[in-house]
Amino acid sequence: MTEPANPAIHRPARHVVVVGAGIGGLACALRLACAGVQVTLLERAAQPGGKMRTVASVAGPVDAGPTVLTMRHVFDDLFAAAGTRLEDHVTLRPLRTLARHYWPDGAMLDLMADPQASAANIDAAFGSRSVDQFRSFSDRAKRLFAAFDAPMMQAAQPSSSGLARAVLRRPSLIADMAPHRSLARLLSGSFDDPRLAQLFGRYATYVGGSPYAAPALLALIWQAEAAGVWCVDGGMHQLAVAIEALCRQHGVTFQYGTHVAAIHAGTPLRVETGAAEVTADAIVFNGDPRALTQGLLGKDPHNAIAQSAIEPRSLSANVLAFAATVSGPALAHHTVFFADDAKAEFDALDSGAVDTDSTLYICAQDRGDTETPQGPERLEVIQNAPPLMPGPGHADPDAGKRACLNTMETRLARFGVSITPMADTTALTRPAGFEAMFPGSLGSLYGRSPSGMMSGLMSGLMRPTARTRLPGLYLAGGGAHPGAGVPMATLSARHAAEAILADLTSR
Repeated sequence: MTEPANPAIHRPARHVVVVGAGIGGLACALRLACAGVQVTLLERAAQPGGKMRTVASVAGPVDAGPTVLTMRHVFDDLFAAAGTRLEDHVTLRPLRTLARHYWPDGAMLDLMADPQASAANIDAAFGSRSVDQFRSFSDRAKRLFAAFDAPMMQAAQPSSSGLARAVLRRPSLIADMAPHRSLARLLSGSFDDPRLAQLFGRYATYVGGSPYAAPALLALIWQAEAAGVWCVDGGMHQLAVAIEALCRQHGVTFQYGTHVAAIHAGTPLRVETGAAEVTADAIVFNGDPRALTQGLLGKDPHNAIAQSAIEPRSLSANVLAFAATVSGPALAHHTVFFADDAKAEFDALDSGAVDTDSTLYICAQDRGDTETPQGPERLEVIQNAPPLMPGPGHADPDAGKRACLNTMETRLARFGVSITPMADTTALTRPAGFEAMFPGSLGSLYGRSPSGMMSGLMSGLMRPTARTRLPGLYLAGGGAHPGAGVPMATLSARHAAEAILADLTSR
């Protein structure tokens, strides 16, 4: 007697199309492929990485995107899901100096991976009372991170009730959260020295917010950095390259230089490119979710997410990536030169401008804890900038570049930093340039802004989650939950992959 065929064995593999090869798209494609799903990844650029991009320089490719790698366990988990180890594909080096900070009055402070070393540096720069305040603030950040990592960042679908239960289990968290207070207000009450308040307020910009508008809950970002910062040999882009190579090993098909014109609902779903249509059982969109609401991918996904999930917009940046010889104050891998007046800097950003005395951050890509390169070294200079205003048409991406470069050079010169030769305008990307690279974003680099003091928890619930209103369409990347930053975008990929696998199984 002939045995009946087993449909579970003979059924063709499910096919998922991933739109966008940013870190979220790459990580999601890898997880799906490792689960036996057929994956096609479509990317309009010529290389992987998305915002984790590089530009050419005389010293080699220089990072022109994210520079800070924290929460290493997120990447260890991703590579373990592919049956391998992170350290077998990229070389990560822990930094003893997390970041170096300079103020216009001559003060300098290194925050260290060793908290006792940080305390000693703070004592030398600002006195023993500041040390006590630093330890108290660090303890608060650690408690907040521990309390909300699982129910918020690790949860695919965080809920207000779930977060409330976390608070009810530890009522003392309410005081730590400082509800209805901004991060800046919390810091002004935590530190007598305004320079330390300015330093820790800067962490709001890691997710594209102003410390004067972001909730006090964002104090927990300091704990993510205090737990360890790594630099990637060859630059952050090497992480994207390594994940792409693993994706190929597991059968993912890549199509670069492919623009996706529309996503069509139905069974199967269809992705329209300039050359053809690709059918899929599910689609992952790894772009700015605002592009969906603007109809940039057709009418079917126009209402796939709520408008409140993508507005207001987060900050953009002026990003200068080049190679040169540097002299003056010693640079660490991460160095910050602070503005004269933190409030004036963010007031200008709120009004759609960039203050001439704004904070500048430099990633000296070729420096670790001890290296001082001889000759030209790779540098990325970042200055916060407002996003573009919504409306038809946007400014020329090259407009205002010379004035922006002059402002950066003048500002660094005030601290004694000399760069030879200074970059030209081709090395500078401004908000209009980011809008051109990432359509629909308004140049915003972090998706929805974290602004709003109604509740830090509610702010965390506003971003779109992996599942959208359009059946079969999912989101991954920094514009989706749990938020901006390389570790968060990688977590969003896990949430998307798990949702797709569950939904395909249930069908």
